[in-house]
Amino acid sequence: MADKNSSYSAKDIQVLEGLEPVRKRPGMYIGSTGVEGLHHLIWEVFDNSLDEAMAGHAKNIEVSLLQDNKVSVSDDGRGIPTDIHPKTKKSALETAATTLHAGGKFGGDSYKVSGGLHGVGLSVVNALSSWMKAEVYRKPDIFVQEYKIGKPLYSVKKSGKTDRTGTTITFQPDPEIFKEIIFDIDQILNHLRQQAYLTKGVKILVKDGREPLKSEDSKELSSRDYSFYFEGGIMSYVKYLNRHEVPKHDNIFYIGKEAEDIFVEVALQYVEDVQGRELSFANNIHTIEGGMHLTGFRSAITRTLNDYARKNGYLKEKDDNLSGEDIREGLTVIISVKLREPQFEGQTKAKLGTPNARTAVETVVGQEFADWLERNPTDARGVLEKVILASKARLAARAARETVLRKGALEGMTLPGKLSDCSSRDASESELFIVEGDSAGGSSKQGRDRRTQAILPLKGKILNVEKARLDRMLASEEVRALIIAMGTAIAEEFDIERLRYHKIIIMTDADVDGAHIRTLLLTLFYRYFPQLIDKGHLYIAQPPLYKISKGSKSFWAYNDLEKDKIIRELANIATPVALAKKSKVKRGQDNEWEVEPIDDNVIAENVESEDAEGNDDGIITDKISGVNVQRYKGLGEMNPEQLWETTLSPDNRVLLRVTMRDAQEADGIFDILMGSEVPPRKKFIQTHAKSVKNLDI
Repeated sequence: MADKNSSYSAKDIQVLEGLEPVRKRPGMYIGSTGVEGLHHLIWEVFDNSLDEAMAGHAKNIEVSLLQDNKVSVSDDGRGIPTDIHPKTKKSALETAATTLHAGGKFGGDSYKVSGGLHGVGLSVVNALSSWMKAEVYRKPDIFVQEYKIGKPLYSVKKSGKTDRTGTTITFQPDPEIFKEIIFDIDQILNHLRQQAYLTKGVKILVKDGREPLKSEDSKELSSRDYSFYFEGGIMSYVKYLNRHEVPKHDNIFYIGKEAEDIFVEVALQYVEDVQGRELSFANNIHTIEGGMHLTGFRSAITRTLNDYARKNGYLKEKDDNLSGEDIREGLTVIISVKLREPQFEGQTKAKLGTPNARTAVETVVGQEFADWLERNPTDARGVLEKVILASKARLAARAARETVLRKGALEGMTLPGKLSDCSSRDASESELFIVEGDSAGGSSKQGRDRRTQAILPLKGKILNVEKARLDRMLASEEVRALIIAMGTAIAEEFDIERLRYHKIIIMTDADVDGAHIRTLLLTLFYRYFPQLIDKGHLYIAQPPLYKISKGSKSFWAYNDLEKDKIIRELANIATPVALAKKSKVKRGQDNEWEVEPIDDNVIAENVESEDAEGNDDGIITDKISGVNVQRYKGLGEMNPEQLWETTLSPDNRVLLRVTMRDAQEADGIFDILMGSEVPPRKKFIQTHAKSVKNLDI
């Protein structure tokens, strides 16, 4: 028998040259080739311009979305050097654009702090673009070079004269790498607004020129323009985050100070809310998972508030110390550190691992926040009243959890009586349907697959947890039944490994009450079970709105556009192309469906309705002979067989997976819709009222 290793030799070792590793494994460099990875290309080029701004060499950055999926990022910094690099013997511009780990951030004093991929950003974008162009302005000359899939089309050359300095990078993502190239202007604006807050005094201009606009006098405009500029920096950021909240103190605490060769910036304010917001950044990179700087902040503020509370009589000797959980309730804080050699955990830089960052933040916040409390006794009183109330609520909530949960599902007590459980004990195939009302619950129980599908009917509307603390929430029978049914417990005892169903499906009626109940449930999951959303366990069922019959044939429609399309086909009326394009529903894996958001203000453009059955928008309104349309308002109107066929059966149903692309934006929306402040909610409703379709009153 031949040696099995004899054929394994040097020739089997693959050596990837140039930018080949990036195209071979793009996920290693930009996280994914999906929507997030696509936008990451913009962030990488933008970060190079921002590094110039943070170093004090640039004041203006412009990001433009162009036609043909092109993006341009321009700044008024020093301009990428174009002279010959001593090692590569090529222009420094070509070296930076075509060589991994080549940039001004690896040594020397070009950048004291920087974000991005530390020098590989531009080359990675080049590698993943079908075309890229670099224009460098270093007065008196303009230098230019173009690339195709990472390779230069010609040497760096002069293309004209200029009296300015700066760099413009224009790139076109490669469709071979990114299967779907659609830039989301909202995502771009949210990210760049955040960067503007973190870099005060820098103006960021965003232009969306993908589709020309029409002005009132029918003249074509070039683009939509958005501009961000904040002199207040992260103090302005805190004000922005708290714009819908009631503050507990008027003065926002702010400190910007250097320690341990690290520049530390912290701004915070307490508000009348049970939720807290902690946003941490290292060199303007959002460290979603926190890290050493966040740990240092938490340690310092907890110690400082406990010392001040005891010194000033807010806490007695017999009282327990305020916990970190108490301190964070209602706290909005931005922690931003700028350091030379940040150590991140993971390629996506979600967590800062630099030990000195903890010491620096802890030292600065410990000293300065204690001084701020002494100098602002009225503000200090507002802060202490808030955290002490949170401490009392935490103790009450702990007692409620012990009563409800530890003596409930976690110690073997029977599951809620209203729960019709499934027979399978394999969580990966089990589904929990949260159903509105006993009527729908009865039909669902009869129509379900008893082996894998469990039904939990809710009686009426559950408690709005946005306005309630945990102890009051756990006193709600409906909420308690849901928590016990899921099996994960809540708060400190939460354990996702105990989840009894890997699909939790909200199934409510297609009317206003159903939408309200769905929103209350989403609020509950977002505030207390965000891990279930992050792991993709939460879904919304989409029961059909209409049953369309002609003779012995029946069809189900999930929205008005589908209904009209079916009626047209049954009546042999030509289906407008615009209507066909309107319904962007596609089946995904595991019989789940992904529904792309559609601008409902745009209805069937360029459709002429000469038929009596249509109106000016091409939407059918009148009855057609032989076609019967039945409108369903409640799940209870369907018999078990119909409910199985349309909403429960994995082969036919439409499920929307609940995701949280922008947690900060979601947090703001929940505050508006479910919070105690009426004016923001009124404004939101007035703003979006015209986009609501089929409102049942």
